[in-house]
Amino acid sequence: MTSTLQSPAQNEAAEVWPELPLDAWRQTYATLHMWTQIVGKVRLALTPLVNHWWNVPLYVTSRGLTTGAMPCGDRDVDIAFDFIEHNLVLTSSDGRRAALPLVPQSVAEFYGATMKSLADMGVNVRIWPMPVEVSGPVAFPEDRQHASYDREYASRLWQILVQTGQIFQEFRARFIGKCSPVHFFWGSFDLAVTRFSGRRAPPRPGADRVTREAYSHECISHGFWPGGAWFGKEVPGPVFYSYAAPEPAGLREEAIGPPPARFDPELSEFVLRYDDVRTAPSPRQAVMQFLQSTYEAGANRANWNRGELERDGG
Repeated sequence: MTSTLQSPAQNEAAEVWPELPLDAWRQTYATLHMWTQIVGKVRLALTPLVNHWWNVPLYVTSRGLTTGAMPCGDRDVDIAFDFIEHNLVLTSSDGRRAALPLVPQSVAEFYGATMKSLADMGVNVRIWPMPVEVSGPVAFPEDRQHASYDREYASRLWQILVQTGQIFQEFRARFIGKCSPVHFFWGSFDLAVTRFSGRRAPPRPGADRVTREAYSHECISHGFWPGGAWFGKEVPGPVFYSYAAPEPAGLREEAIGPPPARFDPELSEFVLRYDDVRTAPSPRQAVMQFLQSTYEAGANRANWNRGELERDGG
């Protein structure tokens, strides 16, 4: 029998990372952001709190994004975005299933259809119907402004999340300390993985409950974000990012790689433009160099016990 499995080198040689120009899919992005918040809030309502809100995010799959299994009485339920057949698929452990087509429709319509399908399956859940981490939020049942869905760009985003997620998983495997899953935060709309030193972080003055829980311990976080508006700053395209919380003295002066990467003082993060990755000789190596060099910069400046936290030989 001849194996069809590719070696890592063959996979790397075949890398194709799609373009994701922000202006070309901005409306679909805004709509999909709200749709993922609706599904994410269902997960938030049904699952017990896990440290740093790890019960909240969605996960990348071979077809899209999923909540994973959520407890509902004596059953489990899950909700998944399928970006191959472009459906929202709801299933439960007692065999019930519903599929809603992902087509141009308002947030209000998507919200109504999703909540009705859950109720029809016997999942009685209430969510706070207000989006978070966006400017000018509009309640889901009233949002008829966001109603775009371009299949091509939804698929491109998912393909990037798949490829990025594979690299993040490999990077995560090098660390034997406490580390988050590779997960997709629907509030900020980014894929992230976060390492922890094991030490508590000093309290943040004036922090709300969400922030206190998220940053209760020292961490270095890495992620991919499609760009857009962030706390008054417009980021004109997708980026990979890295930050340390709390930020140790001297971090901003650290040398990192690959060469296009830099520290953005407005975002207070290291950033590497996605387009610089996409056009690099090896996008995978470029992302891994960014992850490793920014981690080392943060861990060294913050005096992490790297010998106890990292797998021998990296």
